[in-house]
Amino acid sequence: MWFLAGQSGGSDDIGIYGDDNRIQPVATLHHLRQQASQQNGRPNASLADFIAPRDSNVADYIGGFAVTTGLGAAEFAKEFEAQHDDYNSIMVALASRLAEAFAERMHERVRKEFWPYASDENLSNEALIKEEYRGIRPAPGYPACPDHTEKGTLFELLGAESKANIELTDSFAMLPAASVSGWYFSHPESRYFGIGKVNKDQVESLAERKDMPVSTLERWLALC
Repeated sequence: MWFLAGQSGGSDDIGIYGDDNRIQPVATLHHLRQQASQQNGRPNASLADFIAPRDSNVADYIGGFAVTTGLGAAEFAKEFEAQHDDYNSIMVALASRLAEAFAERMHERVRKEFWPYASDENLSNEALIKEEYRGIRPAPGYPACPDHTEKGTLFELLGAESKANIELTDSFAMLPAASVSGWYFSHPESRYFGIGKVNKDQVESLAERKDMPVSTLERWLALC
């Protein structure tokens, strides 16, 4: 699914809008920016950089996805374990690999069919493994977006629980465990990166933007 989006006035937030007027966001995605000096003069990155500013008059979009191959997998695994069938128990555990493959296939369809900004893409398996395609699909809780709580906004926008039968636990883990979720960015300069060390002033700024106690956000960022 994709949403009309706009970077909020030079900040590291991305507004999600319900119509082309983009006046009042229906949701806001909050991101962090790298602080350490980068090699080769590369600027410090934030995922918000890959979305056009709201006041630029560019109708930009961000995609969201949540996929699973694990429905019923836990029950199957328990059955095999009870039968001391280690081989099939391990085979069921491969559902997590299938989920990753599912996410890769969906991203390919976004690039070539749904948006489609790379309809003529024709990459070898080696090139796909090296992620030489245009666009990225970062996930909340990973290096470019270390705040796990952003997964709640993603799931609410997607209706992931009702549409895909994927639930979030109190710790923002996904059930079934063989599930993958994240965002689609199509900007030609979008790339994967790590935020790195998050300083106290960044935590305080992010907590203010999210209207969340600093201590709570520190726990989610594993900074305590």
